[in-house]
Amino acid sequence: MFYASSLYFTGAEIGLSLSALVLLLVAAWGGQKTARLVTILSVAALVGATIFSIHLFDTASVEIAGRAFGDLYRADAFGSFGKILIYLATVAVLIVTPRFFDHRGAYRPEYPVLMLFNAVGMGMMVSATDLMTLYIGLEMSSLASYVLASFLREDTRSAEAGLKYFVLGALASGIILYGVSLVYGFTGTTNYDAIRVAFAANFSTGALFGVVFVLAGMAFKVSAVPFHMWTPDVYEGAPTPVTAFFASAPKVAAMAMLVRLAMEPFAGEVDSWRQIVIFAALASIVVGALGAIGQQSLKRLLAYSSINNVGFILIGLAAATPGGVASVLTYLVIYVAMTIGSFTALLMLRDPSGEPLDNLADISGLSTSRPVLAWCLLALMFSLAGIPPLFGFWGKFVVFQAAIQADLVALAAIGIAASVIGAFYYLKFIKVMFFDDATREVEKHSPTGHWTVLVICVLIISPLGYLLTIPLGDWTTRAAASFVAVM
Repeated sequence: MFYASSLYFTGAEIGLSLSALVLLLVAAWGGQKTARLVTILSVAALVGATIFSIHLFDTASVEIAGRAFGDLYRADAFGSFGKILIYLATVAVLIVTPRFFDHRGAYRPEYPVLMLFNAVGMGMMVSATDLMTLYIGLEMSSLASYVLASFLREDTRSAEAGLKYFVLGALASGIILYGVSLVYGFTGTTNYDAIRVAFAANFSTGALFGVVFVLAGMAFKVSAVPFHMWTPDVYEGAPTPVTAFFASAPKVAAMAMLVRLAMEPFAGEVDSWRQIVIFAALASIVVGALGAIGQQSLKRLLAYSSINNVGFILIGLAAATPGGVASVLTYLVIYVAMTIGSFTALLMLRDPSGEPLDNLADISGLSTSRPVLAWCLLALMFSLAGIPPLFGFWGKFVVFQAAIQADLVALAAIGIAASVIGAFYYLKFIKVMFFDDATREVEKHSPTGHWTVLVICVLIISPLGYLLTIPLGDWTTRAAASFVAVM
């Protein structure tokens, strides 16, 4: 009975793992011509995992919320919420991916299979309640990501991005492992609940160093300052669909993993880690904003935008309250919509020969050649800047509200002031598209799948998105309630 319930709780990961293994065999036997079929079946598998996670979310807070495999994994509302967002982001990226690689004749069926294995690792990350489970999920996701970053083998920039990501990712993994070893050495356990109890009895200097190393490694995974140095280079060099994936689903998984670490095993030592999170939050907001100002590459600009947004998310975590956790989840939902929408628009920017337009100068005068696309980008940029009435404003509002309610008024005030800096480079986007003369000819038509993803993202971040505030607030509150017992 114990194993039966454990297998049930991990149904999404098991289903995706089996699907990935079967599709890997299909790819091996069918070769290159099965790429489209494998992609469609991968999307179907992810949709199935999403539906199962929704089912678990609906019932997790009632009778079936449970611990699987000796409390190595927990099926709760928080984990289910994170997985729903991860799987939907992965589906969106898979929909807009094939056209990018088809132009280069480089799309292979291994790509969606790697995305499935990545999704399995990310699901384990958000539901892990043991440091060993966390690390296994993290490495499973990371190994697939290293390959995805260098998927364009004939492109030196892609190969360089994969190598940089691998080397620096290995360094971050080593930092996390060292922190885990210190935590285990001073507590005698890797279980989250047992670590919290041990820290409550005796939180020594050595244990503090362990917490700091673990959080430093996590900061790399979410690309928070000062561990952000890999982000612009990897985002620019990786294929654009892969960059869209890195900026969305793995970011959600890493942030959810960081929240669970902070609010479960380290929940009793908030004063010890809060100052680290506050520094990373403010530094990420400022560096992300200032770093983007001089960028001409659209992908590098969005990379710094991602760093900037991580800073705002960390403000919600610094509150260390159920309201703070709920604000983090709310911001993540809005952030994923804004990010995927922005990168989908970038994928639609091509010249008539099919070559991507990836510099600011390339989108000069876009409002005259592709007016609908330009207006969609305008809405996305204004939302990223947090300008009302677009839904991106709500994401910033809830994290600042959580900080104020936690008596972190100075943090909220500095965050609000620093957010003004970021508005500059978002407005530069608008200036180039609407007020500069066109310098490049732009492809007139884009696939239906791209338009579908873009329109859905724009509708979510438009004023219509405020219709989601009540249900979204209810969902995030239920997910945050997973930690109420330990706060």
